[in-house]
Amino acid sequence: MAKFKGVDFYNIDSLLTDEERLTRDSVREFIEEKLIPIIEDCYEKARFPMEIVKPLGDLGVLGASLPTEYGCAGLGAVAYGLVIQEIERGDSGIRSFSSVQGSLAMYPIYAFGSEEQKRKWLPAMAKGDKIGCFGLTEPDFGSNPAGMVTRAKRTEKGWLLNGTKAWITNGTIADIAVVWAKTDDGNDTIRGFLVEKGTPGFTAPEIHRKHSLRASVTSELVFSDCEIPEENILPLSKGLKSPLMCLSQARYGISWGAIGSAMACYQTALDYAQGRVQFGKPISAFQLQQAKFADMLTEITKAQLLSFQLGRLKEQGKITPSQISMAKRNNVSMAMEVARKARTILGGNGISGDYPIMRHMNNLESVYTYEGTHDIHTLILGAEITGHQAFE
Repeated sequence: MAKFKGVDFYNIDSLLTDEERLTRDSVREFIEEKLIPIIEDCYEKARFPMEIVKPLGDLGVLGASLPTEYGCAGLGAVAYGLVIQEIERGDSGIRSFSSVQGSLAMYPIYAFGSEEQKRKWLPAMAKGDKIGCFGLTEPDFGSNPAGMVTRAKRTEKGWLLNGTKAWITNGTIADIAVVWAKTDDGNDTIRGFLVEKGTPGFTAPEIHRKHSLRASVTSELVFSDCEIPEENILPLSKGLKSPLMCLSQARYGISWGAIGSAMACYQTALDYAQGRVQFGKPISAFQLQQAKFADMLTEITKAQLLSFQLGRLKEQGKITPSQISMAKRNNVSMAMEVARKARTILGGNGISGDYPIMRHMNNLESVYTYEGTHDIHTLILGAEITGHQAFE
């Protein structure tokens, strides 16, 4: 297999710093050497490769955008996005693990936790010694998290947690769960709680029989009179805004990750088309196939520019949630279309595990839905444009 050199029609490399290029290239090499050789087998067997967690920590990509004082890499937004792009070029399930670890478990501890909580958890999570998950979605409340029914009742010792969370990446393997619940303070205030693995009343059964993200662990979180000590509440969390801030971090990364999936599908199809001969010439020489490549490359390039500028805005502190929604919405939809076009170029071979396209296509079906469905991001943009909330 030829070494992957990237897809960069508009020379975006020239806009990157030396550090950003070096970071991307280091992760690209890691993914080529450590993940891609095993990922098809993991996907087929529905096995999360635990053996890759510690090496990812050693590489410095877990919680990579958080400060160095907590054992993290302290990367800028664009460098972090490039990291996520390369991980998802390997597999969306592994990127999901990384995103949840950094953006949905480590970030809320950093943003809303006490100094003691940060020191206890962040360095260990950055190394991959501890794994985290994020419990917001419930069986009956996905796009409307404000309707959650999980409750935290104050007791003499702390809090008593009851409820169920669903579709939780990393749940079964997590050492710490960041769980969002309504409190009994009379205002149904939503607060964040740190629930440690092994706490009585807490179970995390894995969800099986998935056709997507098969190399990722997906679980339920079940709380039945689960006692949480007072020191395990995130002291600065208050209201739905807190978990939504975490989702913004994850959605930003997803906008880059989807580009990685699209790159993998595009490059696979191009390599195949150059070598596949029909009617006496490579199929890449036929007009219909060339039109597909032109469409795919154009859409990938547009997505790259979208996420690059989004990253620079993030670094400047000027980013808005609706801008993140635009990038997540556009880039995931783009990647799904690229995967479908790329599959047609390979014909019947496109469904084979000898090529990564069908795996990426199936994974993207989940990415299209989680961290805000495509439709919800459409309505977020619509509200930003018109000033009218269509989903309230």
